[in-house]
Amino acid sequence: MSYISGARLVDDKQVKIALTKIDGIGPKKAIQVCYRLGISDNIKIKELTKYQIDQIEQMIGQDHVVHWELKRGERADIERLISISCYRGIRHQDGLPLRGQRTHTNARTCRKKIRK
Repeated sequence: MSYISGARLVDDKQVKIALTKIDGIGPKKAIQVCYRLGISDNIKIKELTKYQIDQIEQMIGQDHVVHWELKRGERADIERLISISCYRGIRHQDGLPLRGQRTHTNARTCRKKIRK
């Protein structure tokens, strides 16, 4: 097992598929990373050398917003919405659906806090 940016990568998977397990890296970015490093995207993770894994980790760390940075950015956006007291911020604060979904009969999981 290899760890890159806090995500465990399965050795039996191809590089382009395994890199998508990292938060913030999708199929297109995974192929771009392989292309820029000159690594075949069809090669398995277990066939990579330690140097290649370090190169992948370094490139992802420099060029892409991943894992905790991504989560921190999302949380900052939510905090901003709450602080300016806009509709979406109030719905976040109350734990209700944000985008106009029905709450009279649905949205049970997000309304659990309110009913009790």
